[in-house]
Amino acid sequence: MKANTGINSFQKNLTWWVLGCMAAGVAIGHFIPAVPTFLNALQVAGISIPIAVLIWVMIYPMMMKVDFQSVKEIGKNPRGLILTWVTNWLIKPFTMYAIAWLFFFVVFKRLIPEDLATKYLAGAVLLGAAPCTAMVFVWSTLTNGNPAYTVVQVATNDLIILVAFVPIVKFLLGVSHVVVPYSTLLVSVVLFVVIPLAGGILTRRGVIGSKGKAYFENTFVHKFDQVTTLGLLLTLVLIFSAQAEVILSSPLHIVLIAVPLILQTFLIFFLAFGAGKAAKLPFAIAAPAGMIGASNFFELAVAVAIALFGTTSPAALATTVGVLTEVPVMLTLVKTANNLKGRFS
Repeated sequence: MKANTGINSFQKNLTWWVLGCMAAGVAIGHFIPAVPTFLNALQVAGISIPIAVLIWVMIYPMMMKVDFQSVKEIGKNPRGLILTWVTNWLIKPFTMYAIAWLFFFVVFKRLIPEDLATKYLAGAVLLGAAPCTAMVFVWSTLTNGNPAYTVVQVATNDLIILVAFVPIVKFLLGVSHVVVPYSTLLVSVVLFVVIPLAGGILTRRGVIGSKGKAYFENTFVHKFDQVTTLGLLLTLVLIFSAQAEVILSSPLHIVLIAVPLILQTFLIFFLAFGAGKAAKLPFAIAAPAGMIGASNFFELAVAVAIALFGTTSPAALATTVGVLTEVPVMLTLVKTANNLKGRFS
C-alpha cells in the first residue's frame, strides 16, 4: 500500500516535478557548464547518446508489449495509419507555416524585425515538416496506446520522411539546396525503433518462455510502470541544462517563438485526435495518432537548421525552442487525452 500511495502521489505532483527538473537543468547548465558541455560531446550523427539511452529506458516497456500477431492484423484496420499520414504530411507542415507566419509577421510585428521573423519562420517550418520518431513511443505508453499499431505508425512515417521532407521544406521556404543529414535519419530509426524493438521482443519471448504469458502481462511489465516517467524527468534536466544559456540570454524571443509552436501543437493534436474519434477508432490508436502529429523530430530539425543556416542562426534558435517546449507541452496533451478517454466507446 505504501508503494502505491507513493506512486499515486508522484503522478499527482508530476507538474511540479516537471517544473523542478526544468529549473534544475537551467541551474546546472548555468552554474556547472562543464556538465552539459561533456554530455553534448557524446553524439552520433547529431543525436545525443545520453538522451538516446534515456529514450531507450522510456520506450523499452512499450516495446516489450508488442505482439507480432497484432502487427499482422494492422492491415485489416488501416484507418489509423491513413489518419497519421494525412495529419503529418498534408496538414501539419502547412498549418505550422500559416500559424508561424501570422505570429512572426503580424501579431509580433513590432517585437520582431522582418529579417529575423523570416529566419524564425524557417526554423518553425523545419519542425513542422519533421514528425516525431522516438518520443512518440513515450507518449503512446503514457496513454496506454496500442504498442504494435504505434510501431507501424512510426515506421511508415520514417519511410515517408525520406522522400517527403525535402520537397515540403523547399516548397514552403523556397530553399533550393536543402541539406538533409540522412545519417541522422537512419541512425535515429536504428536507435529508437530497431534496437529497442528487438530488445523488447527478445525480453518478451524470454520471460513468456520461462514463466508464462500470465506472469509477463500481470507482473513483469508492471515492474517498469514508473520507469517511463523517471526517464522523462531526467531527459528534461539534460535538455534544459544544454540550452541554459540560450534561455537566459534571449528570454523574450524564446517566449515569442514558443507561442505559435505551442498553438500548432495543440491544434494538430486535437485535429488528429478528434478525427480519430469521428472515424470511430479505438482510443489506443487515436491517442498515439494525435501524439505523432503533435510532436516533432527535433533532432532532424535542429541538424538541418544548423546545416542550412549555421549553429548560432535564428532558425537554429527556433528549432531549439521546439526542443524546450516539446516535453512539457506533450505531457499536458497526454493528460488531456487520458481525461477524454471516456468519450471513446
